[in-house]
Amino acid sequence: MNKFEIRTQTKKDAIVTAALKLFTEKGFIHVSIKDIAAESGVSSVSLYNYFGNKEGVVRECANVLMQNTVRKAKELMNQNIDYKNKILQVLEICSEQDYQLLSSPGAVEDQVLSGLYNENTNRIRIEIIEEFIALGKKEGVIDASVSLETILELLNAIGAIQSAWARTENYKEKMAELNRLFLFGLIGRP
Repeated sequence: MNKFEIRTQTKKDAIVTAALKLFTEKGFIHVSIKDIAAESGVSSVSLYNYFGNKEGVVRECANVLMQNTVRKAKELMNQNIDYKNKILQVLEICSEQDYQLLSSPGAVEDQVLSGLYNENTNRIRIEIIEEFIALGKKEGVIDASVSLETILELLNAIGAIQSAWARTENYKEKMAELNRLFLFGLIGRP
């Protein structure tokens, strides 16, 4: 990277960090481009040049959160632990990542934020899930007769439930229960 590219990436990183902080504190609806620019120390013009609009910032925030999730999931895949523990941990990591943004004030009610977030995270999430399902089938833990399509549809339904629960007081406990229910229904009891 040359100096210009490094400076550009530093500004983009500052914008994403500021946006995630503000979305978490105030909610997507109550944060403006000017707020993000002020918090990041970058001009509004630069923000528009890099991301186009606030929705573009949300897309990049979702990508940053998902890349962190992908890194953690890939590390888990390479650990020498049984498949059931791997999948429980990756489901927990995904739930925690979603909770970071969807638990912000007004996030669940904001259809634009929810739609943008889900659109941008689902693509990456599906890649992780496909790898874990393939590993589970290879290890004989997941029934090979259950199609990937059916498993993904079930996970989408779980995602809808997760979004509805994001602002509840006991979100993490409920998601842990739902993950266990999904997992044990898929591969049996531990």
